[in-house]
Amino acid sequence: RGFTLIEVMVVVVILSILAAVVVPRIMDNPDKARVVKAKQDIRVIKNQLDLYRLHNFRYPTTEQGLEALVRKPAEATHWQEGGYLDKLPKDPWGKPYQYLSPGQHGDLDIYSLGADGQSGGEGVDADIGNWNLDE
Repeated sequence: RGFTLIEVMVVVVILSILAAVVVPRIMDNPDKARVVKAKQDIRVIKNQLDLYRLHNFRYPTTEQGLEALVRKPAEATHWQEGGYLDKLPKDPWGKPYQYLSPGQHGDLDIYSLGADGQSGGEGVDADIGNWNLDE
């Protein structure tokens, strides 16, 4: 005995309703995952900058940038052997993290310009910085 046309149509309708509810949630998750990854990267970079400061009594300058965590700046007298990071990570959108010292939001700013790569924005295009990690 096979299925009637009505039974098959009911199953197709139910699957369509489920797909309409589930697919948008699944499609939105990659952007959320990238935001979470950027926040994690920024926390790691901030921790390593704090260690750099502990050893050298100040953060790297804006000019030295985050590169000071990988290669010893001339002014760093107590630089950690082997560096503070093996390599500088790129943000989840493939762009370098930005660094300012002194920062506009505190002693220093570490941030990603978000998905659009431009300052400002909303949602996944919003800047993600060490000053707004808990948002």
